[in-house]
Amino acid sequence: MKRILLLHTGGTISMSTDQRTGAVKPSQEHPLHQYSHLFEENLEIIEEDIFQLPSPHVTPHDMLILQKRLIQAAEEDIYDGAVITHGTDTLEETAYFLDLTLDTPFPVVLTGAMRPVDELGSDGVRNLQNAIWTSLSLEARDKGVLVVLNEEIHTARYVTKTHTTNVATFRTPTFGPIGIVSKHEVRFFQKLIFNETYQIDRADKNVCMLKAYAGMDSTLFDALLSTDLDGLVIEALGAGNLPPAALPGLKKILEKNIPVVITSRAFNGIAQDIYAYTGGGKHLKELGVIFAPGLSGPKARIKLVILLEQSFDNEQIDLIFQK
Repeated sequence: MKRILLLHTGGTISMSTDQRTGAVKPSQEHPLHQYSHLFEENLEIIEEDIFQLPSPHVTPHDMLILQKRLIQAAEEDIYDGAVITHGTDTLEETAYFLDLTLDTPFPVVLTGAMRPVDELGSDGVRNLQNAIWTSLSLEARDKGVLVVLNEEIHTARYVTKTHTTNVATFRTPTFGPIGIVSKHEVRFFQKLIFNETYQIDRADKNVCMLKAYAGMDSTLFDALLSTDLDGLVIEALGAGNLPPAALPGLKKILEKNIPVVITSRAFNGIAQDIYAYTGGGKHLKELGVIFAPGLSGPKARIKLVILLEQSFDNEQIDLIFQK
């Protein structure tokens, strides 16, 4: 008999609809508990409500709780896979945090839902079923942490939420999903060519994120200097550019040896140091910023938090982001 560890953390997949007001809110009892016995014969599912949080409430400290439970599960050596149900708003960040800090012998799969379990067309039970099937697949091993929703399998590194309400919200821009789940069949058609893992005991670094915009000046950078800032991620314009008026504040942060990581606010493509004008990517690179090709701003922030906990210097952080 195979055994799956199923960790519930909250989110829409654990919520129901108030029939009087129409509001979606947490249930007194997790509604998925009644379905877990339906998924597969000869399968034991060990369920734990590790916490019950809407995903906007999830912090790196909560992600660390999950990570430690999964490390414990690996040491117990009794599981064939692990599935985590999670709210969709920050699911991609939790998934990437775990991807960077776990090296389990079994697949780890995150899933969620866009509709509560009692709503017409609810996607939660099917997503959970597909996540369980994926976690049991031998092909799912050595592919890092996976995200499974809407019958698609994505890597934690690149997947992102692209729509506020659509059940097909989770996509992997530029690279696409690495597999699909169809009628119980789990099929992969891409491989993960690079994986990295870091040991972590804390996640306390204060890393902020800014989104660049036309006419951006130094106001926000100056405000950040009054905080206990450990690192900064900027979703820059285009391939990785900033307005000239933002540079004085940026330089002040760099002068304090605080790592500044550049991604793009564009949906597709990667951040690169291409342009040589004032505020262009090449100019920013000369000033000392770090480019994160392929990562979104939230993913780059998670990675920077973890790297700072390793006590890496800026040069080491730069090299790691280029991998």
